[in-house]
Amino acid sequence: MRIKIFSVLTLAIVLSAVLPGCFRDVVLEKYSFYRPVYRTKAEVRADIKSALPQPVRNPGKLFVKGNYIFLNDVEKGVHVIDYSNPAQPTNIAFIAIPGNVDLAVNGNHLYADQYTDLVTLDISNPLNVVAVNFDDKVFPQRHFPPDTNMVVVDWIKVDTTIRRTDRVSMEKVLFSGGPLTSAGGGGGGGGGSAGVAGSMARFALMNDRLYTVSEFELKVFNTVNSADPSFVKQVFPGAGDIETIYPFKDKLFLGSRSGMHIFNVTSPDNPVKTGMFSHARACDPVVVDDNYAYVTLRSGTPCMSQNNQMDIVNITNISAPTLLKTYQFTNPHGLSKDGDHIFLCDGTAGLKVLNAQNVNNITTLKTFTGMETFDVIAMNNIAITVAKEGLFLIDYSNLSDIKIKGQILTAR
Repeated sequence: MRIKIFSVLTLAIVLSAVLPGCFRDVVLEKYSFYRPVYRTKAEVRADIKSALPQPVRNPGKLFVKGNYIFLNDVEKGVHVIDYSNPAQPTNIAFIAIPGNVDLAVNGNHLYADQYTDLVTLDISNPLNVVAVNFDDKVFPQRHFPPDTNMVVVDWIKVDTTIRRTDRVSMEKVLFSGGPLTSAGGGGGGGGGSAGVAGSMARFALMNDRLYTVSEFELKVFNTVNSADPSFVKQVFPGAGDIETIYPFKDKLFLGSRSGMHIFNVTSPDNPVKTGMFSHARACDPVVVDDNYAYVTLRSGTPCMSQNNQMDIVNITNISAPTLLKTYQFTNPHGLSKDGDHIFLCDGTAGLKVLNAQNVNNITTLKTFTGMETFDVIAMNNIAITVAKEGLFLIDYSNLSDIKIKGQILTAR
């Protein structure tokens, strides 16, 4: 069984006692680790429904549909946020989905991963969301824990001290007492079309299909019956480092740590690779317009790179994309483009609003600091921005006075 160890603090105390002809050392080691809390899969599935709103703690990916923002809380579930009044976004419900990191909305249905499984939820009433379908083991790369009848729903911090002379292994300490278990639960829709995903997404909707990516593969699900997606096929892009997917017209743009892969989906069930742009190894979200792809590269684990930049790639010849220009940034993550403006999440350097009317001379209009930004969706004059500090709704209706209009801060 695999355990996440978040920190280890070792305190060595040497106690020396003078004995005839020898010394003996006793070393005490203090460890802090997290032990998993399990519930059965049946219990977890019964609780995948809208419940009372919860504080936002670890915001991740987002999807916007109508007046609602669906915001992932990493590995915990999805917050449903009504932003019909951007000045006062309201957290109205929470859907507990252990293991969730990706999501997409198609009409009245939300698709979410739950570790290895794909969950379909009816969100026609955001205050009464219910799970209507489960597709088992469609994401095998997220296989955790080994016991498929149990689901990790939380992690409990445990502090312990061991004596090195006792020759007690760390494995024995971690698993002593066995896994913890939990009893009891915790913890818009409308229209007939897909909403908008952020650039960090691994789920994309197009042509009544749900396309998902993992490191090694692109999968296709038929969503003509949106309540019951059916797996069609998987395609292997030829790289083992796929990270993101961005749909545009009849193309899918896959961001990877080694480059951007372009697939034609004129035949929705049969994605065909038509082009690739290679770059230095780095993490790689992508957004696209008619002529250019905007690709951010960043350093840091697991990106294994020192590059922190935005590449402008000419895609007018889709089979042979070419680099037009590179702009340097601090640590760029997700980005969004609306008209002539790019909204770029520059990590600890905040959110940057860029004038991209001339791609050869992109300039910065505004920088919002004091937030560690991750992803953004810019639409209808509101840039919905996810940061470590919370969710920020930024009004850019007046480009000479771009400002934060509303926010939901994380609970720390």
